[in-house]
Amino acid sequence: MGIFLIIGKFYMISSMTGFGRGEVAEGRITATAEVRSVNSRYLEVASRLPRTMTLRESEVKELIRSKFARGKINVAISVMHENDNEVPLKINTAAAKTYYKLLTNLRKSVKIQEKVTLDHLLHFPEVIEINEFERGDEKEWQLVKKALNLALAEAALMRQLEGDELRKDLYHRIELIDKKVDEIELLAKKRLPEERIKLEERIKDLLSDPAVLDSKRLELEFALMVDKLDVTEECVRFRSHNKFFYKALENDEAVGRKLNFLVQEMNREANTIGSKTNSAEIAHHVVAIKEELEKIREQLQNIE
Repeated sequence: MGIFLIIGKFYMISSMTGFGRGEVAEGRITATAEVRSVNSRYLEVASRLPRTMTLRESEVKELIRSKFARGKINVAISVMHENDNEVPLKINTAAAKTYYKLLTNLRKSVKIQEKVTLDHLLHFPEVIEINEFERGDEKEWQLVKKALNLALAEAALMRQLEGDELRKDLYHRIELIDKKVDEIELLAKKRLPEERIKLEERIKDLLSDPAVLDSKRLELEFALMVDKLDVTEECVRFRSHNKFFYKALENDEAVGRKLNFLVQEMNREANTIGSKTNSAEIAHHVVAIKEELEKIREQLQNIE
């Protein structure tokens, strides 16, 4: 419980990589659980349980789903009894005899010389059974559940600690992008008067008599040019995406998919700015932004 309180207080986003181990002993029974978590687009749970816990598989998976939203989770659980005589297994003599008879008849019918051995019989799971009473042993399940909760808490803490490092890195990269967007907007505004002068000079070169210049026509051409070159709208949207990105990083929910969507939108704005500009300096900033977005996209592959 304490671990989850710490997580909730100090850390927000979570990585999908983690490991945890829990062990609980009571009397002569020891339950151990190990949880390994790696990247995955969805939540995938694979469990390896002792035979006594086979009927609890769905409960184990449900407990894991209550803790994690994404990631490939592998859980291994073992239950050790101090006294081997307490292992809840028994021999099904009737099944063993039936299988022996069937194998013997098969051997004779196909004329195989090899004799039926104990190893052959042990390939049939019905020969060794789990006592029905022990299958429903609530005490053993409670120990397993405690061990699993400890393992999940440790794995969650590791995921949160790594997630905090990712959050710091993402903050830094979005701040760099913010500065680049500011520089692009400033450069674009400075270029408009220069572009107007260039437009006038081009028109003068085309006309032998400068007096023929139509000021209204010139203003119209300039307005059309400004509309093509102006990236104010794209910069405003870009800052809006950055703002939502910051907020998502402070969210205590699984935000990996949301952040991926925001990066896609940022990349779209960067492409639009790049297609509008005819400035090498602005184009350089756009390339730098796209490089940072690619690094962010790679980091997001490990965020829950």
